[in-house]
Amino acid sequence: MKKEMCWDLEAIYPSVKLWDEDFAKLDGAIEKFAAYRGHLAESAETFRAAIETYDDFTRLSEKLYVYAHLRSDENTTVGVNRARVDRICSKLAELSPLEAWFEPEVMAIPDERMAELLASEELAFYKRSIEELLREKKHILSETEERLLGQLSDVLGTSGDVFSTLNDTDLRFGKVRGDDGKMQTLSHGSYRRFLESADRNVRRSAFRKLYKTYEKFRNTFAVTIDSTVKRHVTSAKIRKFNSALHAALHPDNIPESVYLNLISTVHEHLDGLFDYFKLRGEVLALDKVDMYDLHCPLVSECRKEYDFAAGSKLVQDALLPLGEDYARNLLRAWDERWIDVPERPGKRSGAYSSGCYDTFPYVLLNYQNTFDDVFTLAHELGHSMHSFYSRKFQHPHYADYEIFVAEVASTTNELLLSRHLLARTEDHALRAYLFAHLADEIRATIYRQTMFAEFELGIHRAAWDGEVLTADFLDENYFKLNAEYHGPFVETDPLIALEWSRIPHFHYNFYVYKYATGMSAAIRLSEKILSGEKGAVDAYLNFLKAGGSKDVLDIMKDAGVDLTTPEPIAAALQFFKNTVSELRKELTYL
Repeated sequence: MKKEMCWDLEAIYPSVKLWDEDFAKLDGAIEKFAAYRGHLAESAETFRAAIETYDDFTRLSEKLYVYAHLRSDENTTVGVNRARVDRICSKLAELSPLEAWFEPEVMAIPDERMAELLASEELAFYKRSIEELLREKKHILSETEERLLGQLSDVLGTSGDVFSTLNDTDLRFGKVRGDDGKMQTLSHGSYRRFLESADRNVRRSAFRKLYKTYEKFRNTFAVTIDSTVKRHVTSAKIRKFNSALHAALHPDNIPESVYLNLISTVHEHLDGLFDYFKLRGEVLALDKVDMYDLHCPLVSECRKEYDFAAGSKLVQDALLPLGEDYARNLLRAWDERWIDVPERPGKRSGAYSSGCYDTFPYVLLNYQNTFDDVFTLAHELGHSMHSFYSRKFQHPHYADYEIFVAEVASTTNELLLSRHLLARTEDHALRAYLFAHLADEIRATIYRQTMFAEFELGIHRAAWDGEVLTADFLDENYFKLNAEYHGPFVETDPLIALEWSRIPHFHYNFYVYKYATGMSAAIRLSEKILSGEKGAVDAYLNFLKAGGSKDVLDIMKDAGVDLTTPEPIAAALQFFKNTVSELRKELTYL
């Protein structure tokens, strides 16, 4: 492969020997932190020194982990790289008891003494994070119990590792006859390309072959989901939360009403989604579209493909409204080789942004030259630029932003790309294609992810009540929910009941709802930026720079979006309806 198509991991560690040398420093770094045990309340200076020492340990361990997992994801079949991931994970699990004392000791400091410490100038910078920790007080266990859970952390995460290994490494889907009549390999990366085929037989064949493969392993995948959800539920009960949802939202200080409002508001606007499916059926000349008909372009002759150079230029141009500083720093992604581009055997599927304070904000792609891949590039660079600005403008202690706001940056980029393309063409066929793409992106990010969120809530509630998540239980509940969200104009192919088995986010503990809230916020922010609203670009850049310096809901309010109300969700779904209306209008010209 060409060098410029691969990320530069040597920028983290030029050699494995240097990684090993840093790995050897972990014991000393955590022991230095552990030396403060029993002394936190003695003085603000001691308390501060303990925090700073722990931050040093965290920076070192994150750098080690990031290098290991990125190197492994280049080719998951290389045992030595996978072993390095296991080595750092096992080491951190081994050392976790030496850090387990900190939170219980903070909680044990009498309120009066804690007030004195927090009033000191020495702790002024760390006051926010200490107060955040104290908010957890009633959910923190004893030191012995915290130490025990720390020792078990590596073991308790096994179900997610099993899912990832089976899904990314061991599964083989065979071949599918493509548009050119030739047999082609079906993979995670190529699946979407097959679903975008204008030939319905190709779409159907890829869909059925993929899910027939998952069907063979449905019981194994059910065990992994059951184990993951039980871990979430058991942890929530041990820590005295009201529910697994409460436990998952608590670290971000998100009320459960935000999650529930999302689901209820989407249900109130399902009519707009059904109307889009009806239109899709009309265009495709089908009485009902099937599940494998939801991704093919409605205007096939306008289907676009971009090699990586062309896709990169398109993204760079689309993000120019974010200002000169953003544009200049964005180019570093290519100049410094943040991006690993092509799909290849053994490479981790999908796409992501990853890194830490002492690395580039790397991007993994499985680029297939599709129109959707260009949007994926814009999406992941949104994450990476968010990380870049947070780390540039925040101290390491506050540089990590919460996942809740991460999807705002990524989807803002996607929306700017859509608007950039629409503003530069009067061709009705191309505009119809772009409106259809925008509609489907909103469908996939708000409607679909909310369906996932509702399914995730349902299986956690079932597990909380003692239900075993068997394959039959999961199939039945997923199929029912899928039918409800897709309505009367979509044929719910029975094989779609298996879709739960291939969604990695169900192992992430109430993650997917953040895609929906993130896009809702992004729609509002992108409209402000593109309308030229005074201060909109500065407000957006300040959002990127905020890191973890405030509560996430406050960060979004500062940017002009109040997610504690249903209003941004409802407005985003009205934007979706307007997009479908524009699509209908453009289609009348064809």
